[in-house]
Amino acid sequence: MDAIFAYIIVILLTLFSFMFLPKLNRRKPQNQTTAKLPPGSMGWPYIGETLQLYSQDPNVYFSTKHKRFGEIFKTNILGCPCVMLISPEAARFVLVTQAHLFKPTYPKSKERLIGPFALFFHQGDYHTRLRKLVQRSLSFEALRNLVPHIEALVLSGMNSWGDGQIINMFKEMKRISFEVGILTTFGHLEPRSREELKKNYRIVDAGYNSFPTCIPGTQYKKALLARKRLGKIISEIICERKEKKLVDRDLLSCLLNWKGEGGEVLSDDQIADNIIGVLFAAQDTTASAMTWVVKYLHDEPKLLESVKAEQKAIQKSNEGNLPLSWDQTRNMRITHKVVLESLRMASIISFPFREAIADVEYKGFLIPKGWKAMPLFRNIHHNPEFFPEPQKFNPSRFEVAPKPNTFMPFGSGVHACPGNELAKLETLIMIHHLVTKFRWEVVGSKGGIQYGPFPLPLNGLPARCWRESTS
Repeated sequence: MDAIFAYIIVILLTLFSFMFLPKLNRRKPQNQTTAKLPPGSMGWPYIGETLQLYSQDPNVYFSTKHKRFGEIFKTNILGCPCVMLISPEAARFVLVTQAHLFKPTYPKSKERLIGPFALFFHQGDYHTRLRKLVQRSLSFEALRNLVPHIEALVLSGMNSWGDGQIINMFKEMKRISFEVGILTTFGHLEPRSREELKKNYRIVDAGYNSFPTCIPGTQYKKALLARKRLGKIISEIICERKEKKLVDRDLLSCLLNWKGEGGEVLSDDQIADNIIGVLFAAQDTTASAMTWVVKYLHDEPKLLESVKAEQKAIQKSNEGNLPLSWDQTRNMRITHKVVLESLRMASIISFPFREAIADVEYKGFLIPKGWKAMPLFRNIHHNPEFFPEPQKFNPSRFEVAPKPNTFMPFGSGVHACPGNELAKLETLIMIHHLVTKFRWEVVGSKGGIQYGPFPLPLNGLPARCWRESTS
């Protein structure tokens, strides 16, 4: 019944999307060149191939298309005509060298929940300015100072684990990553504001991937109302910061203290949208990656022992109870390769959404204005030409740097994730305390993947945990 319900929702979504698509997305390309559309199938009218994509493993769907049509093919997903590109060269073309011809694009329903001023909805000067501010709050110097605070949040999140109880790893990792997101965004918030933020953010998060209808009582409508409350809460925090004239290094302070050459400042709405955008970007993807790390370590006992030995040595050098240092997190060589291989295998972001702002020609094929251009990270990461035996979990492959544009877990170009170093730092700290303090056993199916929308081990990876003896 759940699968049937999911299919019905997807069909409704595609019909809804098509009804409100701009005409330019439905027009036949009026190109002035000899370039032609790539080969491929557009599927059923309106629905396209959405059901095929969402009803099977994306690795199977995309590899089948690749074998049949080659490295460039057309399709239609969620009412949007798309050109899929599988080679590293194509990814660089769309995301780096010709990035000005492809704008980032998201469904309007999601933009409403995050806010139209969030940096990843934009190009040009505004995007560049906001990206620099986000990067400043997540610089190596800033991260160095955050290590003990992130470690304290990880330990707090793991405090209730143990005694053979079953926990949902994804939910636990999501809880930890949200706390880290709050820390890097606001610094140390007073408890009342923190709880109000959490409560309303959860409602927005629950409605983010729901059917976008404003009918009262629906998840999406509840999310819209919670988003308004989030804006008010952030405005109150901004007013308090302005009154106290605090000069901190968190994201909020970076946004508040920015002044342009003409003395212009960011509005409260611009600040709120970017804060909520960063919280969304930081939570699910990082939590998904950490969950996959736990899964892969569980499935590779010899590798787990190597990671545990590395982390036990660090723990011993800290006399068992001293906090981790920045330098120690930078020297977890085996563990770092495990994180990179987990990112490659899981490919949390299968592809980025870009939209051609003009007719674009690539290798003799036309990408019409208004069509989506989507480099397929997942296929590149699983291409045996770049990663031999791609389905085998093998961290040692990262002893040598991958070829350019073949490993893009955080995207590439001007829209690459500015929080990638934070995500890796958080994951390394989590692994240190997981393997030195716990043993765990996955409960139920050892295989299977679910998508919601990011790939996850089945059911969020339920696991039974025991706390290791400290003697």
